[in-house]
Formats: sequence, C-alpha cells, structure tokens
Amino acid sequence: MKRLMTFIAIILAATTFSAMAQQSAGENEYMIACAGCHGESGKGEGPFAELLTIHVPGLTGLSAANEGVFPFLDTLMAIDGRTGVRGHGGPMPIWGDRFEASALEESGFYGSELIVRGRLMALVEYIESIQE
Repeated sequence: MKRLMTFIAIILAATTFSAMAQQSAGENEYMIACAGCHGESGKGEGPFAELLTIHVPGLTGLSAANEGVFPFLDTLMAIDGRTGVRGHGGPMPIWGDRFEASALEESGFYGSELIVRGRLMALVEYIESIQE
C-alpha cells in the first residue's frame, strides 16, 4: 500500500510539473512572439501596436466571439501562417517559418517540424488559457 501511495504521489507530481512546464513554455513563447503587439495581457495594447498601421486585436475574447468555444485550430493556423491563413490580413509575422528556421539546422527537416508544432501548440494553449 505504501508503494502504491508513493507511486500515485510521483504520478501526480509529474503530471502537475508537466502541466506547469507546458504553461510556462506557452507563456514564454507568447511574451517573446506576441506581447510586443498584442500586449502582455493579450488585450491588443502592446508597445508596438501604436506603431502599426492596422488595428491589433485583443486575444482574450476569441472564445466569446465564437459562442464560448475557443477556435483552437483557426488560432493555430493563423499563428503558424504557413498554410495560407494569414493572420490579420497579412501583416502578422509567419511564426511557423520563424520557428522552423531556428530549429532546422540542429534538428533537420522532420525534427524541426516537431519542434515547430510543439512551440505552436504551447503558444495556442496559453492563448486559450487567457480567455475571458
């Protein structure tokens, strides 16, 4: 019984740590890639927003704008930008290309795509977590 309790405690700790690490990774990606325009709070008030000629949308109301359902795949594709879905009509950077370029040399084509997908998923999961 003591071994079972120890095993359960280890599993719970690992699961909690994994969730925290994923959240931290997504939040870190957001602060590096998105906060400059969309703001640290995700409300569209980043320091670069006033320099742009387009309106920078807030990201905290995506679920509310979609009948309470977070548009996970649409958000992923808009941020990735490599599939022809250009976020905000085109001026948004194509983060998929940028993430791929940073991973390609050390991981090769297939490995870099796994890294890109992981970074994008963590980022979108973080954006989902800041919905109001």
